[in-house]
Amino acid sequence: MCIRDLRVYADALDGTVYHYRDKNGLECDAVVHLRNGAYGLIEIKLGGEKWIEEGAKTLTVLSNLIDTTRMKAPAFLMVLIGIGDFAYKRTDGVYVVPIGCLKD
Repeated sequence: MCIRDLRVYADALDGTVYHYRDKNGLECDAVVHLRNGAYGLIEIKLGGEKWIEEGAKTLTVLSNLIDTTRMKAPAFLMVLIGIGDFAYKRTDGVYVVPIGCLKD
């Protein structure tokens, strides 16, 4: 359901959603890529601090491996969670966003 919602919102911005996995097994649940070259990395977790922390760690590791001399840095890093009252930005710059907030 989360990927479907991300595709609907990305499509409205003339973007696409991909899944990423490299040869070392590092993966990202969703990469939202816009036509202008901007992109964001998203991990999908049901919620809970342990899972949010795990998702943020994966995103940070992946982001740090990107060679920004060859491509743009991600525009955002996001852990998309199933349930929550509000979105917020962590001190490491990773957004934690309940799926219900995407419509706004």
